[in-house]
Amino acid sequence: MGNENGKAVPAVCWFSDCNKNSVPLVGGKCSSLGEMINAGIRVPPGFAVTTEGYRQFMAEGGLGKEIFAGLDDVDHTDLKALEEVSARIRASIEEREFSPRLEDEICEFYRRLGQTCCVPAVPVAVRSSATAEDLPGASFAGQQDTYLWIRGADDLMRHVRKCFSSLFTARAIAYRNRMDFAHDAVAISVGVQKMANSYAAGVMFTLNPSNGDRSTIVINSNFGFGESVVSGEVTPDEFLVNKISLEAQARTISCKQVYYTVDRENHRSKLFDLPAERQSVQSILDEEVAELAAMGKLIEKHYGRPMDVEWAIDRDMSAGSNVFILQARPETVWSNKKKEPVSGAANKNATQHILGALMAGRKFQ
Repeated sequence: MGNENGKAVPAVCWFSDCNKNSVPLVGGKCSSLGEMINAGIRVPPGFAVTTEGYRQFMAEGGLGKEIFAGLDDVDHTDLKALEEVSARIRASIEEREFSPRLEDEICEFYRRLGQTCCVPAVPVAVRSSATAEDLPGASFAGQQDTYLWIRGADDLMRHVRKCFSSLFTARAIAYRNRMDFAHDAVAISVGVQKMANSYAAGVMFTLNPSNGDRSTIVINSNFGFGESVVSGEVTPDEFLVNKISLEAQARTISCKQVYYTVDRENHRSKLFDLPAERQSVQSILDEEVAELAAMGKLIEKHYGRPMDVEWAIDRDMSAGSNVFILQARPETVWSNKKKEPVSGAANKNATQHILGALMAGRKFQ
């Protein structure tokens, strides 16, 4: 635990201890999760390895300023040079061990999370949360990594290091150089969140991404984990919901050929073929569409702006308490336009085009 202005700075903290003012400590994702928990929005529990924890790891592992040497001078258009520098830095980070003190602290939080969930070695999603990402003035989303269905302390520690090192992907280095953003000014936090064992998941926009209409909520869904939707590996089901009545004005049920779920043999998220008889079945119920839309309205009201939300419906929980919000970030395409949005019927192809643009280069986070 470090000190800042005479106050102790934790290396690890619960999401519930965070809020929108916690970005410097736990980054955009984790602060948003804490903010939603404290606003009464249903979010899977978890904790953050903070930016202080990251800095302690870097210092205790001897990974000081030398890894930043020359980074600012790398041509952001020279892919080969970027990949070489990235590989060197990432290997250095991933090969270092945590100090016993820091490892014990992280593992204790993981043990307590398992107790809270009544699941030993509880499966978790390990998500990076950089201090400059998911903010209205910057678009760092997609620069770091996410790992799903991680179980056990050893596997957790290995993937926390991978998240730390993902701050130095070739793409992230190039982006910071292009935007003239100092590499040593960006720290990273890692969120460790109870994995939603979802039978359906996806994304939700609290406006229509095809035309900016703020009277409509758009929900995209598929069976299994949301990774297939975010990565663009399927054309998801789409629901256009009236923000006032919470009724679906239009729905498009797509042929969904693949989905992600846990592989029970190795306890990892894996892509499976969806059985033919389920491919054209609606992936979520109308009642779940309405509940998601209501939660989207609450999130938008809390943040005071349109939001881009990832959600899941947990098969382990009973109906009425099984819809969870995994993360929420400000919508940046239409929100930053001064022009008034155009209302009217949505164009399916336009929606998919915009969705693809929003998700391009971004893995499931």
